[in-house]
Amino acid sequence: MPGEVPGEARAAVEAVFREERGLLLASLVRRFGDLDLAEEVTSEAIEAALRHWPAEGVPARPGAWLLTTARRRAVDRLRRDQAYAARLAVLRADAERAEPGPAADASGVGELPDERLQLFFTCTHPALAAEDRTALTLRCLAGLTTPEVARAFLVPTATMAQRIVRAKKKIREARIPFRVPGPDELPERLPGVLQVVYSVFTEGYAASSGPRLQRLDLAEEAIRLARILHRLLPAERESAGLLALLLLVHARRDARTGPEGEPVLLEDQDRGRWDRPMIEEGRALVVQALTGGPAGPYGVQAAIAALHDEAADVAATDWPQIVALYDVLRTLTPSPVVEVNRAVAVAMRDGPGAGLALLDALAGEPRLRAYPPYVVARGDLLSRLGREEEAADAYREALELAGTEPERAALRRKLGE
Repeated sequence: MPGEVPGEARAAVEAVFREERGLLLASLVRRFGDLDLAEEVTSEAIEAALRHWPAEGVPARPGAWLLTTARRRAVDRLRRDQAYAARLAVLRADAERAEPGPAADASGVGELPDERLQLFFTCTHPALAAEDRTALTLRCLAGLTTPEVARAFLVPTATMAQRIVRAKKKIREARIPFRVPGPDELPERLPGVLQVVYSVFTEGYAASSGPRLQRLDLAEEAIRLARILHRLLPAERESAGLLALLLLVHARRDARTGPEGEPVLLEDQDRGRWDRPMIEEGRALVVQALTGGPAGPYGVQAAIAALHDEAADVAATDWPQIVALYDVLRTLTPSPVVEVNRAVAVAMRDGPGAGLALLDALAGEPRLRAYPPYVVARGDLLSRLGREEEAADAYREALELAGTEPERAALRRKLGE
């Protein structure tokens, strides 16, 4: 952005851009049918705002100003390049004939408050590779630049740029429509959208590598995306469940690390530092997620998180209820990670020996061989049983697998003890 723009005006533009970008981009994509064109004219509109707003003031409706400016730039571009305009027209006509947009139904899905939901489903289309879906979602809907997305996944900017270009090319060549799936498709497609947002949050909650345990910027972007999804799909209980889960877990962020960035276990956290308004918001959403039909996996996980957040301390936690919820979760989404978490809850309910037996029963699961929490959990339970040499072996194995420096430092302290 131009260097001569005053800091106050730049901050105003950037605040608007961060808030409005997804809506602006989705509207332009819907209008012109091309993601590259939409991104280009969105950037041009921001540049125009930086030139005009310092002198003229920020308009009363900055989003409308940006949209009008971007639309004019797009029309000018298409007038100059008639061949490009013709190609876009053919692609849009083909897409509309092949997959017409859904009519409004009783759930209100067809009556969209804005067009971001269409962009959500486009960015997370199953025809795209999983890593490309997440990158494109962060680029288009969270408003991160390509270098920011690259830093989020600790890959070179050029590598991330290639992923984003590849995803856009796939959308264009496969003629993936910019639309919300119809009511018959939504149950199949929505989990993929929720999974992308959850994956972004997971990387923010527990970074896979790097100098920090948490990536708060990523976690907060995921919460923002989850809020948009819930607002756009208010009747979908799993969108409420996902938002509830993220809020209830993120509420503990300030207590999860110590002064040097080291991880602090749940049992040692200062619960007075937990974000109580965020917890209350999450608890209200849990009720919504679990009311009106069978529970979904995000709603169940949110209920587990709520039980942790409601307890005065670890001893007062309702461990029998948490185990019961894990029993439900293992039927909905069976996975080794769910089994590990359930085993830890059983250890809290029935003692470390019972939990260790369950963990040892998972020893042959190949997906847990490179999963540090599994090895750390074994070490902790062995230590509680007084089997110190075996615990030390487990911590050494976990040290080999740990991805972040704070995790490695914590494991070295455990070994030192």
